[in-house]
Amino acid sequence: MRIAMIGTGYVGLVSGTCFSEFGVHVTCVDKDADKIAQLQRGEIPIYEPGLDELVAKNVRAGRLTFTTSLAQAMENVDAVFIAVGTPTRRGDGHADLSYVYAAAEEIAQHLDHYAVVVTKSTVPVGTGREVEAIIRRVRPDADFDVASNPEFLREGSAIGDFMRPDRVVIGAQSERARNVLRQLYRPLYLIETPILVTTLETAELTKYAANAFLATKITFINEIANLCEMVGGDVHDVAKGIGLDGRIGKKFLHAGPGYGGSCFPKDTLALAQTARKYDSPVRIVEAVININHRRKKDMATRIVASCGGSVAGKTIAILGVTFKPNTDDMRDAPALDIIPALQEAGATVRAYDPAGMHEAEKLLTNVSWCSDAYGVLDGADCVVILTEWNEFRALNLTRVKALLKQPVMVDLRNVYEPAEMVAAGFSYTCIGRPTKASAL
Repeated sequence: MRIAMIGTGYVGLVSGTCFSEFGVHVTCVDKDADKIAQLQRGEIPIYEPGLDELVAKNVRAGRLTFTTSLAQAMENVDAVFIAVGTPTRRGDGHADLSYVYAAAEEIAQHLDHYAVVVTKSTVPVGTGREVEAIIRRVRPDADFDVASNPEFLREGSAIGDFMRPDRVVIGAQSERARNVLRQLYRPLYLIETPILVTTLETAELTKYAANAFLATKITFINEIANLCEMVGGDVHDVAKGIGLDGRIGKKFLHAGPGYGGSCFPKDTLALAQTARKYDSPVRIVEAVININHRRKKDMATRIVASCGGSVAGKTIAILGVTFKPNTDDMRDAPALDIIPALQEAGATVRAYDPAGMHEAEKLLTNVSWCSDAYGVLDGADCVVILTEWNEFRALNLTRVKALLKQPVMVDLRNVYEPAEMVAAGFSYTCIGRPTKASAL
């Protein structure tokens, strides 16, 4: 089989590469000539563990190519995937679908045989129907179907998610289109992956509902963490206690500084706006959006309080700035709210991140970037763990304490055990857990 993948961002590049690993001939297309040249040289523009080796392997095998020419990419394809960005539209919170619709118009110009046009991008309900209308308007004679095939990839573990997914969702209108997509995903039948075949609208909504629900779980446990702090409870134990219930599940019950990344912030906003458009507001999701926004702001206040009520003239060491580990993605990372707030309060900020500093430098000003986790600590008044990279999980606490001007740690990811930190002589602040030895 042959497919074209329009867009070489996170979703397009990972999905295209993984399809090629299935034995499909994949041509990835992008208008950014510099990015295509970079990929042709074997340079990967995003950080995703294992992606560089997988790209190189399939390029060598002749199954994966990169081009700026959609006409070339669409030659003899069975399907063309739209995997362009759908960022939040400035001013109103709706998803910006201009890239999706532009791709549909261009696809129409090169449709000279039957193919399935598949939206892989996260798009609101009704987008597939509009894509179909655009193609019909440009090419009334074209032979095609439109389908929806939302992605459920987690940054940092995307390859495993594609190769061993919880499920595959296919929204298609014709049996012909369904058969093409079933054939593309045929390798997953061998591992008995659930494949849900449904309508366009249902598939589009499923993606938004999934992300909104996960964002709600994160926000819920953060609210419970706040209550734990007031009454002396331990949010870790609460999360375990409810997570062992099969109806709830243990994932996404980790208290922290709020969710970020490329999906949850924009997708919850887009779902809320879509629901308002159809006069069916999702009030739970609206509350989640507001609470999460406020939580990031509150984290800076928590850090200031841990430093005695003022950070003016103090140096704050930040460990991790990406929204999660194993990615260089800075989109809506809590660091983007917390670090400027600390600077506005008079702090000098030093930071280290294993993969995200190049991206972070574009977004954060007046930050001193350090080359390792210990270098950032030297002479600092407080260390803050913002991202739970593995290398921060087993720091030499004796060395950490010796490097800091004051033994103050604010652990916004609950990496360490409170009793251990108290015993090591730290003034330790975490999320939703008792920190006094007598309370443990």
